[in-house]
Amino acid sequence: MTHKSPDATHTAAPSIRDRTGDDLEECVRVLGEVHRSDGYPVNWPEDPAGWLSRGSELGAWIVEADGRVAGHVSLAPGGPDDVAPGVWSEHGARRTPDRTAVLGRLFVAPRARGRGVGALLIGRAVERARHAGLHPVLDVVSTDTAAMALYERLGWQPMATVQRQWTPGRTVTVHCYGAPPGVPAP
Repeated sequence: MTHKSPDATHTAAPSIRDRTGDDLEECVRVLGEVHRSDGYPVNWPEDPAGWLSRGSELGAWIVEADGRVAGHVSLAPGGPDDVAPGVWSEHGARRTPDRTAVLGRLFVAPRARGRGVGALLIGRAVERARHAGLHPVLDVVSTDTAAMALYERLGWQPMATVQRQWTPGRTVTVHCYGAPPGVPAP
């Protein structure tokens, strides 16, 4: 009788690449797993592929592990529904919301957690934002304590906690974060 180590099912290190249109079906499947296990996104979108595609004007990436999609993130300029860019601009002279990039649509498959997938995705989005001369920001609902722990472990700085009206009759508490200071992009 042979015994497999817990890591025996993980054969290759996770790798990151640009998301393509061909990836959306698998991303939606993984997002469904995340929604069932963690409740993210809070409101399941009518068109999950469209929801993933919106908010990726500056880039969208996936991580593959063991030949399957293991995580996703996108990066976009701040929009009218984004709170974090405005909060960031209030924290310093010469800061304006248009100098930010919003990290969003971040999720990691439950089977791939603990392998650095989230950090890899966040790192790529931060790198792209800084290359574009933008400061990365994000917001997260207060119930997503695992995400907040990850951001804080990576040095993201809490900026504010605000109440957001998501749907009629539904208000949520949202924490806004800014990426740690970094070397400006060339």
